Amino acid sequence: MKETNGLVEQHIHGAFGTDFMVSKVDEIIDCTKKLALFGVGAIFPTVMTDNIDKIKERIEVIKEAQQKQDKYCAKIIGIHLEGPFINPEKSGIHEKKYILPLDINIFKKIEDDIIKIVTLAPELDFSGEFINYLKFKNIKISAGHCMGYDLKNINQVTHLYNAMAAFTHRGNSTVVTSLANDNIFTEIIADSLHVYDDVLKITFKQKPVNKVLLISDALPLAHSEKKEQIFAGQIIYNNNGKLTNKDGVFAGSSMLLCDIVKNIVDKNILKFEDAIQCASSNQLNYHNIKNNLKIFWNNDNTINNIVFTD
Repeated sequence: MKETNGLVEQHIHGAFGTDFMVSKVDEIIDCTKKLALFGVGAIFPTVMTDNIDKIKERIEVIKEAQQKQDKYCAKIIGIHLEGPFINPEKSGIHEKKYILPLDINIFKKIEDDIIKIVTLAPELDFSGEFINYLKFKNIKISAGHCMGYDLKNINQVTHLYNAMAAFTHRGNSTVVTSLANDNIFTEIIADSLHVYDDVLKITFKQKPVNKVLLISDALPLAHSEKKEQIFAGQIIYNNNGKLTNKDGVFAGSSMLLCDIVKNIVDKNILKFEDAIQCASSNQLNYHNIKNNLKIFWNNDNTINNIVFTD
């Protein structure tokens, strides 16, 4: 049996039918308790592109849930704000009507200390003032749902390869810059659906292991008996684990982080120790947070037991 620290979900929209964009405080707390049973020690609930009033309301609900959590929950560390400051050309399932320009005055309408990560399109910050403001506020800045490749002043990249300009051998792109720059942390959804297995292998060979952040990008349908659910203003369907809208556009994942660890270890894409580093240690160091959960893993890379240490 193998012992590790708890996993850190820094990009997650919900699970077990709970949607962080609509669920009540008690439902969010219940979700974090269930996540802990799947080895998650800490989470950054991800707030999507929506109207400003809805985003403000979600921030307050998540803050209240954070304050009411007990030791048996996956601890809410902060919010990952994915949008609305993204590029409409790479919106994915984000509703285009709510996408907003990178304007400091707009951000101030929702600004809160609980916001720890902001995914944005850096090419749309024409003056550089927006990104500089977030840096001043000690917010992690992530390039995602974007076209541009200038990652100056960027901490990380959101779900590499997905919702961004593709890799090209004849020029630069967000993908190329992320792979070439060892200073940039790189989120990746290693569920073998969002990113092809051989591409995962290439990525893990190229990026230093301490710069990879495994994420689930789990949707409310993850570990739910539902086959479809409204998310981001549209119906998302679960087709044998692949979550898409009616047009076949990829949404998030049906896996949680423990499933992703098992997936890439079972397929010999990463060694167990490296997978755990990318799913736990890197995030703990990156965000300078403590872990209060221990996981005991079976030899088949499933979770045998968890222990709360605080």
